[in-house]
Amino acid sequence: SKMLNGVYLSTNIERNYIYDSLLCQVLGFISSDNSGQSGLEAIYDSYLKGVDGKILTDTDIYGKETENSYSKYLEPISGLNIQLTIDYFIQASVEKAVKKAQEETNAKSVSCMVIDPMNGEILASAITPSYDLNNPPRNNASELSALSRNSLITDAFEPGSIFKIFALSYCLENNLFDENHLFFCPGYRIIDGQKIKCWKTKGHGSQTLMEGVANSCNCVFMDIAYKMGLDNFYDALKVFGYGSKTGVDFLSESSGIIMNKDSVKTVDLVRMGFGQAIAVTPIQILTATSSMINGGNLYKPTFLKSIFDNDNKIITSNYSILQNKTVSTETSAKVREFLEYVVNEGGGKNAYIDGYKIGGKTGTAQKYENGSIARGKYISSFVGYLEEENPEYLLLFIVNEPQGAYYGSIVAAPYAKEIFNDIIKIKNIAPSKEQSDVKSLEYTVMPDIEGLSYYEAEKILNENDLYFEVAEEGNYVKYQFPVAGTKINKKSVVYLELEE
Repeated sequence: SKMLNGVYLSTNIERNYIYDSLLCQVLGFISSDNSGQSGLEAIYDSYLKGVDGKILTDTDIYGKETENSYSKYLEPISGLNIQLTIDYFIQASVEKAVKKAQEETNAKSVSCMVIDPMNGEILASAITPSYDLNNPPRNNASELSALSRNSLITDAFEPGSIFKIFALSYCLENNLFDENHLFFCPGYRIIDGQKIKCWKTKGHGSQTLMEGVANSCNCVFMDIAYKMGLDNFYDALKVFGYGSKTGVDFLSESSGIIMNKDSVKTVDLVRMGFGQAIAVTPIQILTATSSMINGGNLYKPTFLKSIFDNDNKIITSNYSILQNKTVSTETSAKVREFLEYVVNEGGGKNAYIDGYKIGGKTGTAQKYENGSIARGKYISSFVGYLEEENPEYLLLFIVNEPQGAYYGSIVAAPYAKEIFNDIIKIKNIAPSKEQSDVKSLEYTVMPDIEGLSYYEAEKILNENDLYFEVAEEGNYVKYQFPVAGTKINKKSVVYLELEE
């Protein structure tokens, strides 16, 4: 067709994200002129953007075309394509779980990452609240920066009990305590004249290492850290990658916050043993924990599977990068045995799935604001894996400032279970052990124990086959979760707050 004078055709390129907000903090966004500004769009921009075409023409010194000039057209080079390690179906399950958890716990934010512990590939990563990649709130810089921040990589937090797996691994690797050693917990330890409490202020009494891990007893981990000593503790942190960046292919990774070794007192050291007085990133927890369960291999985590051109020719392909060896295969097998016991018999029960081997650990940590503890603000978490022959799916689920009940066993573990159930369906994973008869899935009804004494409540819960966690000190039950009359599985963990 005849072109109109003064009318030119120009091509405009824009991104179309078919899944809207899916994976938004990972993918990031581009600027109006199509250059990557955040996330993977920024880090892989030079591969994705290609090279514009050009027409080269002879001109004089003033840029005016010369007579009989020679022109040459340089073809544009298409950008390359990137395949991620993300598994869409697992990602969709994780997105659903974080949204549900945020609604049900009224948390400030909820996040979850799933990694393949055998090679460091990130299979899913989601944070809520999120935003639509096709319509980022560009007119509000602070909102955009908050919603697009990938806190799983850029932010450090005090991990609480999920960090105990670190001390446990060291303890088993170096036979710090022999198998018959009994740890006694009166509800506290006195260290350097300071009283440091166990979360169960009435004490756990006498327990083996395995029982101590299942009870998540702080006293056990204070003993381990104390026996490790400062030098060994700090050397081990380094071996497991704490205090340094994992090297994941992402911008603004944090290396965590670890006290200067010279200023650490014994009090601080024993606190670190149970996950206080130290700040780590979620991705560090995942890579370090991967090494503790995969035979001792600390891999560099990655989002990149391969980069290929439009003819599907692979330009570069991801391969697992081994950063370090952490523990022996024997220790790793033992750690898994301990973590499976936690899910079968301890605080991780709400992640239990009949017929499957699941291992994990719950955590609850108080938040700090301006250097002091913020009352009533917690970060609750669960780190755990689904095991076939080898554990292929390790996840970390974090609930930031849940309202009401706040133990990781109550507000994080059940959502991990939902994700594992989805993975079992998606990947068609057969049960790895005998499924028990239906009896184990019997239900009971949550009794009404508000106002009762602690000992009466304990007796009634035991009779109903329920486990419980306690917050605050006191002799009477002030608050219970769930409410009386709720139908729940036997052997679930419920939650009480006490008062004098």
